[in-house]
Formats: sequence, C-alpha cells, structure tokens
Amino acid sequence: MMIQKIQIPFLILYILIIASCSSTRSGRSTSVPNGSSFTTGYVRNYIDKYSDLAVSEMRRTGIPASITLAQGMLESDYGRSRLATEANNHFGIKCHNNWKGATIKHHDDKRNECFRKYRKPEESYYDHSDFLTSASRYGSLFELKETDYKGWARGLKKAGYATNPDYANMLIRKIEEYELWRYDDSKESAGKPVPGSDRVAITAPVTVVEGIPDTSLKQPSDNFVVTGRVSRIKENNRIQYIVVIDGDTRESIEKNFNLLKWELPRYNELGNNFDLFPGQILYFQPKRDRAEPGKEVHIAVKGDTMYSISQKYGVRLKKLYEMNRMTGGQEPAEGDKIWLRSMKPVN
Repeated sequence: MMIQKIQIPFLILYILIIASCSSTRSGRSTSVPNGSSFTTGYVRNYIDKYSDLAVSEMRRTGIPASITLAQGMLESDYGRSRLATEANNHFGIKCHNNWKGATIKHHDDKRNECFRKYRKPEESYYDHSDFLTSASRYGSLFELKETDYKGWARGLKKAGYATNPDYANMLIRKIEEYELWRYDDSKESAGKPVPGSDRVAITAPVTVVEGIPDTSLKQPSDNFVVTGRVSRIKENNRIQYIVVIDGDTRESIEKNFNLLKWELPRYNELGNNFDLFPGQILYFQPKRDRAEPGKEVHIAVKGDTMYSISQKYGVRLKKLYEMNRMTGGQEPAEGDKIWLRSMKPVN
C-alpha cells in the first residue's frame, strides 16, 4: 500500500511532463528553425530581423519570402557588408541613370562605383520588390507558385539578375540550409500585382526630410541590373569566400566586408601577419571537416600543397592530414590521391 502511494505522485508528474512536451510540439513556431545550421548568431539575427518584412513583401508583390531573404543574406553578408551598414542597401543595387536619391561609392567590378543609399533597410526591401515587379523580363516568374523557390532562383538567373553562373544554386543552398522555405507557406499573399501593370503605391510610412525630395523609391527602368556583392562573393562547400584581386589590401577587405581582425587569419589558417596575392582564396567563414558531396578525392598536380588543397575545397588543414593518414608538414607528390571526405583506405 505504501509503494502504491509513492508511485502515484511520480505517475502524475510523468503525465504532466509528457503533456507539456506534446503541447510545445503541436504549436506552430514562427521563429527561426532550430537546426544545427543556426549556430552562427548573425545568421539567426538577420532572419529574425527581416523575415517579417520579407513575408510582408511576399503578400504585397508575390515574390517568395525565401527568395527575398536569401538574396538579402547573400548580397549583404547577413547585413554586415559596408553597403548594408553604411547605406542600408541589402541587395547591392547600383544607382543607374534613373536614381535621384542619396548615393555611396563602393568598390565592386570597378573602383568607386555608385550604389543607392537608403534611409532605412525597409526602403531597400521595397525597392528590390518594385524592381522585380516592374521589369518585364521577370514577368514569367510571377506565373510560378510562391512555394516554388527553385523555379524562382533559376528564373532570376536566366533573366539576367546576376552575372555569377552559380547564382541560382547559391540561393537554393541558402534557402535549404536555413529552411527559409518555411516563410513561403502563407495563405495571406493574395492580390499579387501583374508585373508591368499599375501597382498600388508603397504604403509603408516614409519620413520626409525637409528640403530633400523623396525620390528614393522611384520605379526602376527595365534595363536595371543588380550586380552588387555577388560579383565578388562566391561560395564553396557552403562557405563564403572571395578571390583576391589587384589593389586589395587586408585593411580594405576587412573594411568593405565588415570583418574583425582575427577572422581572416583564423578562417584561412594563416599567421596574423599574412601577405595577400592576386588569385588567393580568402574564406569569410570557418572551413569544414570534409569536402562537399561528389568531391571524394583530389589528384595532386605539380605545385600542390596540402594547404592549397585545403583552400581549394574548403576543408580544414588538420582534418585533411587526418583523413590521409599524414603528419603535419608532409606534402603530396604529383599524382597522389588526396582523400577529401573519408579516411584513406589502409593499403
């Protein structure tokens, strides 16, 4: 009888815990998904900050929220780029002939190119949406479902949105890695405008500064091209990087891409006083423990080093040595097979 009395409170406590967990799981969370990909704080912060705006623009224009978020993340380096921090420009939109608003000079394909400057990030999002809905060459995209992010990504590339040949895949990888497709699941995005037709003016409140005409949200022309950071930022093994060009200095790269002093040497496994040279790969994020799927081995050629191979595939140097059963300092001979994703078989 005594044992039964002791068991009853534990049984009640167990039922309450199970019920609590079940209730938590059944609720639909609107926060950032808690996958392993969200270990980086600035990624979570960007999505938390701009996901509602992207969804709002989807309801207004029909552009998938996942596409808008992925483009903003890619172009602005999660809001950390110089254009984003100093000009609120999250999509790398250049001035072009029809722009009458504020501007900022920034090195891109050429030095001191003219980019649009906005009073707040929301204006950059509105301008990006208006560009896509008003340019006729993107008209076919609005025939796609808002949940077809792959079709949108490929359509943007096909229509000439960006020059990077891997642009569509870069967007798709961002959307899938961070589960941005969740934000496209909205039944409230009715009333999509037909591209090129008369559209409802932006209703978001805009503060007008006395003496400065409000020209920041003019409708863009059809020959408008967005080239921004994509022309320099590339992606390998799901890691962002650039290739050093003539004129780059460590200071200019850290300033233009809003990097801390320790990031470049740590992410690229370099000494604190490393030198730059044209053609050098510089990662902006930590390298991974193995290469991406499909890249199982590398056949060494003349001049290859374990470090150059680790940079080429975005694999940590220490892991590369471990997988190939080599000691630190050993270098491959021409023709050697270097394993990139799994341990080298024992002969």
